[in-house]
Amino acid sequence: MLTKDYVVYDDRFRRLAMGNVHVEKLAEGCRWSEGPAYFPAGKYLIWSDIPNDRLMRYDETDGSVSVFASPCNNQNGHTVDLEGRLVACEHRGRAVSRIEHDGSRKVLADSFEGKKLNSPNDVVVKSDGSIWFTDPSYGIDGEYEGDKAESEIGACNVYRIDPATGAVTAVVTDMVRPNGLAFSPDESILYVADTGLSHQADCSPDIRAYPVAADGKSVGAGRHFATCDFGLFDGFRVDIHGNIWSSAGDGVNCYAADGTLLGKIKIPEVVANVEFGARKRNRLYICGTTSLYAVYLNTQGAKRPQT
Repeated sequence: MLTKDYVVYDDRFRRLAMGNVHVEKLAEGCRWSEGPAYFPAGKYLIWSDIPNDRLMRYDETDGSVSVFASPCNNQNGHTVDLEGRLVACEHRGRAVSRIEHDGSRKVLADSFEGKKLNSPNDVVVKSDGSIWFTDPSYGIDGEYEGDKAESEIGACNVYRIDPATGAVTAVVTDMVRPNGLAFSPDESILYVADTGLSHQADCSPDIRAYPVAADGKSVGAGRHFATCDFGLFDGFRVDIHGNIWSSAGDGVNCYAADGTLLGKIKIPEVVANVEFGARKRNRLYICGTTSLYAVYLNTQGAKRPQT
């Protein structure tokens, strides 16, 4: 029997959630929790506390919570690349950076066509090593999550960093505020959330699906995938079955690959992002506004295809 933490809209959700399993609160005391990334070799999760300009760390082996890095350029979204390095979106740095194996910081992208990026928000690494990231304006809109500034680009886009040359190209240019993003398990679709309702009253809080071109370097015209039923979509992840587990204003929404809302995990805070972790990648970490939560599921986070 499912606990009160779950809301079922479609019976398919019952195969993904497990009976008698509750959502656990693992940490609290943040101002805006975001950007979780899991490191299986170390059995720990890091996540952002953006306004406090710090990264937090949760250790799965003993449940301890500590500060991983501070200051950190008001980092937001994170991912782990093919070599196990941390790739970060920096609001105050207005850059996508990487922590090298020796602990040094390397800037991967801080401009497009000679103009400063706005404030990179979320990021994913494709199986070919390319880095795809969103660049809305939240980090330059005020002083709370970065440094207030005018946009030099004058638009909010999704970009790709070429793994061989480091060249930055715009791949999605038709969104108001692109935010969370993820690939389908076979990387044939790029999903991107638009949180432009924060700036434009007629912007629908949607996730759109963009077909990836045969060369793997660009996308075609996007289509509507889902509209958020409460608040806005932000960050999300995809499981091995192609289901999307997305943040929402009242918890985590689970969508089938056909766009059907299957169910919801209720969280008592606005959720910003999620990440699959644990040894079997069957534990969903959930960044609420001030807290970190987790729940075990009957599915696993998608792995990158082998190239």
